[in-house]
Amino acid sequence: MAVDELQAIIQRCQILEEADFKGEDFNLFLVAGQKCLEDGYAAQLLEVIQNEKNKVIIKNMGWNLISPLVRCIFMYKQEDDKRKHCLRILDHLAQLCNPKELFLGLLEQIEQTSGDQVCQTVMLLLQPLQTVLLKLQNKKAYSVGLSLAMIMNQLTPLPVPYTKQQIQEDKLGLCRCCNAVVDFAKPFVNEVVKNMEKSSEYDDMELKEELLKFCMKSLKYPLLTAQLEQLEGIEEHPFRHFATEIIDILWNIRELIPLVFLHHKGKSPHWENQEFADIERKNSADSLACLSYLMFVQHFGIECFPVVFSPSYLLLCNMTHIEVLLKRTEESMLSKGLDLFESSLLRMEDNSLLHDYLEFKDFINVPQDLVKIMTLCPMEHLRKKSLGILQLFINKFDTEGKYTLFRCLLKTSNHAGVEGYIIKNIKDQIHLSLTKEYDNVWFTGHHLISLLDLVLSLPEGAETDLLQNSDRIMASLNLLRYLVIKDCESDNQTGVWTTLTKIEQNFLKPLRVGLNMSKAHYEAEIKNKKENRKEAHSSNTVCSVTVSGEKMPAMTTGMQLQVLHSALFTFDLIESVLARVEELIEVKIKAVMDENS
Repeated sequence: MAVDELQAIIQRCQILEEADFKGEDFNLFLVAGQKCLEDGYAAQLLEVIQNEKNKVIIKNMGWNLISPLVRCIFMYKQEDDKRKHCLRILDHLAQLCNPKELFLGLLEQIEQTSGDQVCQTVMLLLQPLQTVLLKLQNKKAYSVGLSLAMIMNQLTPLPVPYTKQQIQEDKLGLCRCCNAVVDFAKPFVNEVVKNMEKSSEYDDMELKEELLKFCMKSLKYPLLTAQLEQLEGIEEHPFRHFATEIIDILWNIRELIPLVFLHHKGKSPHWENQEFADIERKNSADSLACLSYLMFVQHFGIECFPVVFSPSYLLLCNMTHIEVLLKRTEESMLSKGLDLFESSLLRMEDNSLLHDYLEFKDFINVPQDLVKIMTLCPMEHLRKKSLGILQLFINKFDTEGKYTLFRCLLKTSNHAGVEGYIIKNIKDQIHLSLTKEYDNVWFTGHHLISLLDLVLSLPEGAETDLLQNSDRIMASLNLLRYLVIKDCESDNQTGVWTTLTKIEQNFLKPLRVGLNMSKAHYEAEIKNKKENRKEAHSSNTVCSVTVSGEKMPAMTTGMQLQVLHSALFTFDLIESVLARVEELIEVKIKAVMDENS
């Protein structure tokens, strides 16, 4: 019987001195103890461990029981007495065993767990692991850091619950586990705080550094991925609670404000391998971006924040973080980047952001990232939001800043819809310049002429794809029509009349030629399709169409004709505005000539 075997090995070891224990004794104890657990004799094993006479034996050999003990705990149901006995055994082992040996045994068990049991195993072993760490005298900081790193590495592969239902279900237990890990770290945080209060020059930085690493990892996972908005029906949002705790730790160890402004102030490991160095840098950037989001959007720890910084300086500090988030493709991170950008801009008054800020590369890169989201993101609500934020960004700049930003976006967006949108903004700025009393040099005169050279042109002359560039072309024609109507030739505030010959040569004439070519081509295609349909005696002939290398769903001849007619309608629309612009120019020139004659 398993209990008899255990009693035999115990009696044998009781008469030995601690130094005389052999490897064979350890193995016999493990086998007998494991058999007791597996055969359901947990109560008898507990009695053996509680017996004061066996204290030395348990101190040296007890840690071997961790692995079979954990297996048995998960085997029994919650209300089973045998499970309760196993849990009591675990508590006693934490109190009696050699701390160093038990520490390694607990870590090994956490490292070996996987899948659905990760969170259960971590939550089960956190209390004994904390007990053991508090007993350690040597290498305590290293051991705490190793424990936290091991736990976070095991949790990181798990999917983060995102929807309200997923958070409420907490299927794998991640929400509960994350908050349990914070509770596990609290005694060590208190130790650091206590030592810092004793001395203004706190020398033992190791434990503080390990806690800082833990916070940085927690910011990247799960907080960067997590849904952190208040959700109706969830009284205490687990990830919001976790975020509050992480911010509190950073504040208590005096790292919160330095991280926000000075980026990672702690020791950055030196990696000889460049790949490892790049990974470390990226992880740090993700964590800091999440921290800024927590503070400036969700307002965690904002009461600790000094209110002495200008909105433009805060925007400058956040732009690096915004760029990091907007380069991601995951919805949770993109939305955090957009929210952080929006909240930073809303603090500022319109026209208050100096053009000098565009000398910082982030202020050029971020709007380009917004354009990519507007044009490529598959999620409509994020595309719409990014468009609104781009407009907000434009509004905050002074006139020179707007001018510089427009030039940049026209050159880099490579998207007719975005270019059309920018041209509409240019028109609005010209209108303000012409209707306000003060002189705006950036949207009149030679500066505007330079900008119009970019706007009133066709990328490939008469051979430009007019259908693909229709948004840009229509916006350019509307701008030109506005300029011709609003700015008299005698005033010529915008300079459009000075450069009219160039506009006609580079824009109007090539556009007219391109329209004639395009209309003739599409009309011929329509005629060809109709003849083919008559020959086939059916409108259900199917063909395949390839766009950008991807095969589109099959189209009937009728559907193809519909697309061709839609293109012709677009050409007619462009032609009607073009004709009106040419007519206005002719009338204005004739009126001036009549005045002069």
